[in-house]
Amino acid sequence: MRVVELQSFTRAARQLYMSQPAISFQIKSLEESLGATLFLRGDKKATLTEAGQMLYPEARQMLRHYQKIKEGLAELKGLKTGHLLVGASTIPGEYLLPLLIGGFKKLHPGIRVTLRVAGSGEVDRWLKEREIDLSVTGAPVNGEGVTCRPWLEDELVLIVPPEHSLAERETLTVEELLAQPLILREPGSGTRRTLEGRLKEQGYTLENGNVVMELGSTRAVVTAVQAGIGVSIVSVWAVREPLALGRIRRVALTGLDLKRRFYLAYGREWTGSFVTGAFLKYIEDDGECRKLLGAQ
Repeated sequence: MRVVELQSFTRAARQLYMSQPAISFQIKSLEESLGATLFLRGDKKATLTEAGQMLYPEARQMLRHYQKIKEGLAELKGLKTGHLLVGASTIPGEYLLPLLIGGFKKLHPGIRVTLRVAGSGEVDRWLKEREIDLSVTGAPVNGEGVTCRPWLEDELVLIVPPEHSLAERETLTVEELLAQPLILREPGSGTRRTLEGRLKEQGYTLENGNVVMELGSTRAVVTAVQAGIGVSIVSVWAVREPLALGRIRRVALTGLDLKRRFYLAYGREWTGSFVTGAFLKYIEDDGECRKLLGAQ
């Protein structure tokens, strides 16, 4: 550009802090690559040939695009812009991530965040088909090209209506649990899979239980328990408020370890995203999580 504007290789080299032979070499290489002469070189000035006149406006446009790309990348690196797509199963999607996303947005208001909530199986599919940047579910994600690691601790707890005959009990056995009318999440949900797996470890199955209702969200399960329809096993994160308000009671379950973790998963191939990397770092900050979510 400078050679055209100044009509001189020497003056262009001086402005660009380059040697005149270096400028001439670059122009010569471009001409050889295109198979066309771009400049008429005179004693005092260099002027564009017909081919050069055709190329010049296109080159200016390319330079503008290049500058725009550089500016865009600078904004992405500075987290001033960008779009993050997060997929989550019900518990993290409804009770945890909205708070964490809110905190992240305060730090980076220019970032747009989309949160999609569904069952764990659907979220896994979104991740593997690259419809989302990262996922948070109650079960590990397995798949080629996927990185998965444990994140936040969770515990499934037994809840009963406040007027229930078991409400004043300190503990309940697995046999007693299975004899109760059970309200459960739908098959395939992370909560359901965890419960089934832990029961199986102890030699039990839900087929031996009295399942009276299956619901597609944890909020619906908690509401059904409050209504006195039955008892349930749900994430402790989902019942902090109704427990504090006395709308349900928590009863300890003996002989069954229901502690688990939520898992972060993302594709190994697209970990170069500045926004995704920043969000992962943010939600893996234990102090920040505790501040925003509070202790269990």
